[in-house]
Amino acid sequence: MRRVPDAAALVAAGKVAARLEAGDEVGRSELATAVRTTLAWLAHAHPGKLVEVRVPPFGAVQVGVPGQDSAHTRGTPPNVVESDPRTWLALASGRLGWADALAAHRVSASGAHADIAGLLAAFAQDA
Repeated sequence: MRRVPDAAALVAAGKVAARLEAGDEVGRSELATAVRTTLAWLAHAHPGKLVEVRVPPFGAVQVGVPGQDSAHTRGTPPNVVESDPRTWLALASGRLGWADALAAHRVSASGAHADIAGLLAAFAQDA
């Protein structure tokens, strides 16, 4: 089971996202920590195995979607979301909208339940 990120870690991840948006350089270790923190929060807040969220090379989690019961257990997941670390942090912090990221091809989403906009909105409120 993944460790639940504390409030300070979430605030730090939000600050990394803000620095990236401002064009500041962020070290690989700091970027990795911010990505892993936000992924851990997402997995904790939305337990399940319906959608796999991938942010290579730093991590991947499986999450549930409210109102959906299906779960992935083996093989290639039917619902996958993938982005680069900078895009992921912009999405997770609410600095980039889901529809805008899709339109700009900054995130890929495949599968009938791969729209995680609602899950990200909840994170942006908590961060």
